Amino acid sequence: MSGDASRPDTVDVVIVGGGSAGLAVAASLLERDRGLEIVVVEPRETHDYQPGWTMVGGGVFGVADTRRPEASVIPAGVRWIRGAVASFQPDRDKVTLEDGSTIGYRALVVAPGIALDWAAIDGLADTLGRNGVTSNYSYDTAPYTWELVQNLKGGTALFTQPPMPIKCAGAPQKAMYLSCDHWQRAGVLKDIDVRFHNAGAVLFGVKEFVPPLMEYVGRYGIDLQFESTLIAVDGQARTATFREKDGEVTRAFDMIHVTPPQKAPAFLARSPLANEAGYVDVDPASLRHVRQANVFGLGDGGSTPNAKTMAAARKQAPVVAENLLAVLDGKDPTAVYDGYGSCPLTVERGKILLAEFGYGGKLLPSFPSWIIEGTKPQRLSWLLKSEALPWLYWNGMLKGREWMAEPRQRELA
Repeated sequence: MSGDASRPDTVDVVIVGGGSAGLAVAASLLERDRGLEIVVVEPRETHDYQPGWTMVGGGVFGVADTRRPEASVIPAGVRWIRGAVASFQPDRDKVTLEDGSTIGYRALVVAPGIALDWAAIDGLADTLGRNGVTSNYSYDTAPYTWELVQNLKGGTALFTQPPMPIKCAGAPQKAMYLSCDHWQRAGVLKDIDVRFHNAGAVLFGVKEFVPPLMEYVGRYGIDLQFESTLIAVDGQARTATFREKDGEVTRAFDMIHVTPPQKAPAFLARSPLANEAGYVDVDPASLRHVRQANVFGLGDGGSTPNAKTMAAARKQAPVVAENLLAVLDGKDPTAVYDGYGSCPLTVERGKILLAEFGYGGKLLPSFPSWIIEGTKPQRLSWLLKSEALPWLYWNGMLKGREWMAEPRQRELA
């Protein structure tokens, strides 16, 4: 429902952000206490299943299937304010919206996501979506990726990955592997020079998944360029400029898939709730703010050192819900988040490496190895990604159903 007509002065819980993390928390809270008065502040009128955009760029999903009206996914009983937050006043338990109105709260959840910084790459905004320049990180351009992949019969295809943190750190590679798989099946891969320009120094941050990924790098003949950061794109000239250890290098392309640099939203980064990097400064286990006892943060806008994925938000939401209710009841938080994140690495059409890991790169598989072995590309993992996870997202995570996401409790001394 919309709360624009009669905004409350003070409510039990204000949730900033109506994306995956924010709505999952709202649903989890209501599953535990139907009497809570909850407000979600979210300016967008549409809600996207962003993990599906990789599949759109690979010709597997239609882009319209990844988007629904925001009103249709707001949990029943939650008041939705279509607006944006301008600032936080945690010492007064209030948030101020861009229209100047304020809302008071007993507890605050900050889940605004992460901002895509397209403007950080010179010339990118002027040419994105044309001149062979695309990105699966946008609803508008993910279909263009598939168009380019289908039409490319020879030449140079560049794929980029900016410095961390970014959401779904495996997505830049997923776009590349699905593209290469199509070109291989079409018999044109031998005529395409594929290069992966990664600002980082390694292919993937969890070492157990590097060897199987390297097998696909070899299979597709991909040229890996590490410590190579995209800084400019000239769409008309079809050239891209990278900053590398020995200086700047400009390369021609026929197609380039760009992953934009990412940063904390400006209204959060300049707030008293942010850490030095601009993200919500929370305890990595309890997800409670380190200075404000009735404030919690999760999702891509949180400071926790986990992979920024939808799967992480799915596990974080119940932890926040339980700990927030404990705080409202005058108790200490007991639910613990272990850093779980999942990155289904689409290495070819029909097979996926299901990378699941937590803090410190610890492997945290959801299934026994005889069902799914995460370090091996499997058909079952593909079916999980293409068939099960979208359904579980719309009908489980956003509905407060915490299948395989029950929070672990802190061990008492």
